Amino acid sequence: MRPRLPEERPTEPPTGYKIARPVLSYDGTRAAFTGVSLGAGRPYAVLDEASCVYGRRHSAPHRRCDCGFHCVHDRATAEGLLCTAEHRKALLLEVTVLGVYIRFERGFRYGRQRVRRATVPPCDCGATATLLADAGWGRPGWRALEAACGWCRGGRRAGAVAEFARLAGEGLRVVAAAPPASPEGLPGLGMPELMAEAALLQARLDWFQAELARLTGDQRG
Repeated sequence: MRPRLPEERPTEPPTGYKIARPVLSYDGTRAAFTGVSLGAGRPYAVLDEASCVYGRRHSAPHRRCDCGFHCVHDRATAEGLLCTAEHRKALLLEVTVLGVYIRFERGFRYGRQRVRRATVPPCDCGATATLLADAGWGRPGWRALEAACGWCRGGRRAGAVAEFARLAGEGLRVVAAAPPASPEGLPGLGMPELMAEAALLQARLDWFQAELARLTGDQRG
């Protein structure tokens, strides 16, 4: 007979960390998250309850199933998941584990959670993200979003990071991560790199002037 693990009765709900993609409802009135692995097809709100992804009638988490929300104990472990190519644009979430949970060596599987804080990664260009823009894919009824700065947004539908927090509700705090610092000991930019940066800045300036002329009606060359 297998011995049962002792029951935990913490004085405060445990804290965990996970990664997820931000999503926006098709009508733009609700913000939520979607997982990156099991259960990725079902977006969840800031305060939400899990259900069995296999359609079984038991409540999550069930000992003989792998349903429920998942998170890890350590923030650094969750940040490490963001290194893989398919997860580079995901958000880092800090969550409160609510209700019944099953503890594992590296994290929890549980039935209810509150997302307290979401950290948005830098834009692809390296700048701090001020927007969450349409990522070009989604789920039925939901558009996936990704971090972007004002320049890289282009013509995509986008909203401010603070607006996502407002639509998500429940006191969610959304912050933008600072751009990563250059590693010490690496050589600075040479002339070819500086010339490429200058060309990029000039192209952006030309685009800005063209957009400004379009908006003001000034078609002079």
